[in-house]
Amino acid sequence: MKSTFKNIDDYILFFPINVQEKLLELRKSIHSEVSDLEEYIGYQMPAFKYKGKPLVYFAGYKKHIGFYPGAEGIKNFEKDFEEMNYKFSKGAVQFPIDEDTPRDLINRIVAFKIREIDQKKS
Repeated sequence: MKSTFKNIDDYILFFPINVQEKLLELRKSIHSEVSDLEEYIGYQMPAFKYKGKPLVYFAGYKKHIGFYPGAEGIKNFEKDFEEMNYKFSKGAVQFPIDEDTPRDLINRIVAFKIREIDQKKS
């Protein structure tokens, strides 16, 4: 893997077309929940900030897309992951490359994370 990426576009272009399409779809889903997200590269992965706080990260792999919404973001959606047979851990879930991107689930996770940040700020 390339050692440094300047931005998310640079990161996405590093992958084969089939993975690029999935990464672009995921990026679009994340932005659909709120328009004023800040994009950056964090831990050498595409990342998003909401109101200056880290929101979610994602990463491309050969057979899946890793989605990193943090421990609370995973814990609150474990049943969904189990129902859809997604591999997941304490802080990440894997969306297989050869399956449709679960846009509704991603949108619900991002909305949850936004509410979490809003509640901590107030």
